[in-house]
Amino acid sequence: MNKILIVDDEPNNRILLQEILEDFEECGTRLLYAADGAEALDIIQKEKPDIVFLDIMLPEIGGFEVCHTIKHKPGMEKVFIVILTANSQEADKRKAAELKADMYITKPFKAKVIVDVVNEVLGTAIGK
Repeated sequence: MNKILIVDDEPNNRILLQEILEDFEECGTRLLYAADGAEALDIIQKEKPDIVFLDIMLPEIGGFEVCHTIKHKPGMEKVFIVILTANSQEADKRKAAELKADMYITKPFKAKVIVDVVNEVLGTAIGK
């Protein structure tokens, strides 16, 4: 079963992504949610999601630290991490690349971008 983790401290952002990804959920993909970095790390280690949509500005442990931890943990480096944030500064984009994030998307974003990323990573053609 494919798994996608949505990590954002803003409930409205989690709901928006859930709505965008509902076709995947209906086809058997499991959607997981975390509101802070500590919860995200716990879920990632237990559930081993295929994709993580990760905000940078999080309580407890920030998104950059979550990314670094996962990408440097043996057996977890294949988790596809999408930094999904309102921060569009080049320094943040460079830092995400240095930490081995797989993609950087700024908010606001188009739903099609999210759907296309998930289809590409999971090898599906849902919602097209």
